[in-house]
Amino acid sequence: MNPLLGFVKRHFAILVVAAAYIWAVTAIMSTRAVEAPPGTITLRIGHWQLETSVRQALDKLAADYSAMRVAQGLPPVKISQDAIPEMTYVQWQTTQLMGGTGPDMMEVGLGAMPYYLLVQFYNRYFVPITREVNQPNPHNAGTPLEGVSMRQTFKDGMRDCYVEELQEYMSVPLSQFGVRIFYNKNLLKKLTGLEKPPADYRGFLDVCSRIKAQKDPNGRPYVPIAGSKYHLGMWEGPMMDPLTYTVKDVADFNRDGFVDNGEQFVAFKAGRLDFHHPGIAARYRMLWQLTDNFQAGFSGLSRDEAVMVFAQERAVFMTTGTWDARSLLEQAEGFFDVGVLDFPMPAPDDPEFGAVMRGPVYERIAGGARFAITRTSAHPDIALDFLRFITSRNRNEELNAIIGWIPATRETKLPAFLEGFEPHLRGVYSCFNPSGLGGETGNRWNQVYAEYQIKRRTYAELIADFEPFYKRRGMRDFEETQKDWRRALHDNDQFLAGIRAAAMLAKNDLASSIWMKYRILTSTRQIMTEYDHTRQVKLVTGEYPLPDHGPYEYSPRLLEKVRQRLKTNSAQNPTHQGTNEPAVLMSHSPLVPQSHGIPHG
Repeated sequence: MNPLLGFVKRHFAILVVAAAYIWAVTAIMSTRAVEAPPGTITLRIGHWQLETSVRQALDKLAADYSAMRVAQGLPPVKISQDAIPEMTYVQWQTTQLMGGTGPDMMEVGLGAMPYYLLVQFYNRYFVPITREVNQPNPHNAGTPLEGVSMRQTFKDGMRDCYVEELQEYMSVPLSQFGVRIFYNKNLLKKLTGLEKPPADYRGFLDVCSRIKAQKDPNGRPYVPIAGSKYHLGMWEGPMMDPLTYTVKDVADFNRDGFVDNGEQFVAFKAGRLDFHHPGIAARYRMLWQLTDNFQAGFSGLSRDEAVMVFAQERAVFMTTGTWDARSLLEQAEGFFDVGVLDFPMPAPDDPEFGAVMRGPVYERIAGGARFAITRTSAHPDIALDFLRFITSRNRNEELNAIIGWIPATRETKLPAFLEGFEPHLRGVYSCFNPSGLGGETGNRWNQVYAEYQIKRRTYAELIADFEPFYKRRGMRDFEETQKDWRRALHDNDQFLAGIRAAAMLAKNDLASSIWMKYRILTSTRQIMTEYDHTRQVKLVTGEYPLPDHGPYEYSPRLLEKVRQRLKTNSAQNPTHQGTNEPAVLMSHSPLVPQSHGIPHG
């Protein structure tokens, strides 16, 4: 046998792999050569936004940025995009960062990555930009934001870009997002005679009943709401979850304004809270009332199937966010007009929900599509300057106008079709999460709740199945969370040791700054967190007795003042900036100061 042929046969698999590797390297190098012609600086930007308009917008702004640099006598810049699907983005991001081959700018914050892991990634792979974002953005020259620190040019003050664990700003947001109800104006007029849907909950249900009673030309009933498992959450968050805000009055033991998973379990275990709580029971009654207007089998339908029902003019309403707004408008163009509706909330005197409805959902302003600069970037200064460029007032407005999103920067205009997406800055929020402990209790809740959604269980059956299990098995899951906290304390010690060492080696003002960071982190991450968790353990085990009353209690005189204020607000401002938002009773920072209440415990 020919020696060469024998060698090939023996090592055929290895040779194929080697050939594939050489081909891949050659292809990548040739592509990079095309992307970076001589004299051009090439930057890569990685993200999961696969909408065509996003890539078009980034290409347009990248070309403008390069042209600006050339006009200034600087080398041109080529921005190359790595657009990765959401399902594989976390894996791609991890391998790129760990392999040292990550792009210069990378989108961060995808929910599929656990937060604790993201913090570690921030610390290891990305560049802090705190000093830079506290300086004015030079690309805002000649605008109302000239001379303003970059951080303050954003609507949210870059709040979500600040990583408390690191005490650093780590990313820059491009856009802002919101969720509303889209509706077919023509179909609404045809079926109900209305130009606009009602602003109140009862009126909305009545319109849905009128729609459901009619049939299309093929004899099929019209669907009031195009729904799916994906879309259900967009009804739960803005409309149902605010009903549970009153759980705070009995379960917010540390009085921070929120009910975390541990406090909720303590309240259940101690008999302070159960599924008969008025706010919790109301939340699950509303679920059935709304889903009665979805198409049959909605829980088994995908996002695209629900969109198809709406696009085919078989449904009048559908919820989605700004990320889908332009796509819906394009699908409807030439067929029907699309309107935007704020979520219709129960009125204060609603006989079923008025007693627990303290206001619409509070929509926290937060910048999205956040990008961080990797430590492996060969040109971090230019990467930062590009992010400054596309988040300057005029450029950020242009970028988001092309995409069809809401600008993240202040003093900007919204695209006309997104004017109804202005966030509610006053309202309430969810204070109940039955799956929050995770583990077996989380699995059991997901099972029984899925059956409740499609009416295979009544509310009484849901309670009978889940609540005893939650109290019994929840203790084990609660103890497991305690172990996780203890593990986190160990990791925190290592992290803080590094900061302490840096402070000891630093000099002058830098040393003072690092020591301040060390003290703050020690207090917030080690001392107070451990105190709160230990207190929860002692409450749930009975070592600390629960007080006779909840942490909040309001006198009748105070509640009457709130009701009078509500009536005044309703008369003076029946809607919110032209939307269908009812007047607000309480807010994230309550209209009624907590000091006017009677705290217990």
